[in-house]
Amino acid sequence: MFKLTNIPNILTLLRILIIPVIIIFLEIGDEFYNWLSLLLYTVACISDFLDGYLARKFEIESSFGRFLDPIADKILVVSIIFILVSNSVIVGFFVYPALIIVIREILVSGLRDFFSHSSETLLVTNLSKWKTLIQMFSLGFLIVGKNFETSFILYTGFFGLTIASVMTIHTGYIYFKKNLRLFK
Repeated sequence: MFKLTNIPNILTLLRILIIPVIIIFLEIGDEFYNWLSLLLYTVACISDFLDGYLARKFEIESSFGRFLDPIADKILVVSIIFILVSNSVIVGFFVYPALIIVIREILVSGLRDFFSHSSETLLVTNLSKWKTLIQMFSLGFLIVGKNFETSFILYTGFFGLTIASVMTIHTGYIYFKKNLRLFK
């Protein structure tokens, strides 16, 4: 039976199911498939916002959603970064901002897992939400950056990725500092 309470979880599962299709389209590397990848990536990003919004607005948060949503987010971001590096879209210096983002995703996942057995909840900052938004837009620019004759779109993606990595370091520091009390 389809219930309102299932919608956020369905959106999260949809996001996970879209990821392999995005990867396949990016691997094809054709301009048309890059645009399809961007379209599906946009759907995945919107579903990321929508599932959390609906769960909070209608007070239908679930243990399954709290568990799977952050995993889906990390799989999406890390997969896109890996494919863009593999396909030589993210190259040179810009591999380092991408690496910073991947390392942070792993560290935060580890922290969440570590504290999942306690009654404490990890605090998240609003700046982290802005970082995520910039990161998502940047990856979108990079997905289709090679479709343009000018490098402007590609460099916009690189610039955003670099800004997101600086914000990642800063928000990671804040995240650890705010949650340091949980280690005691």
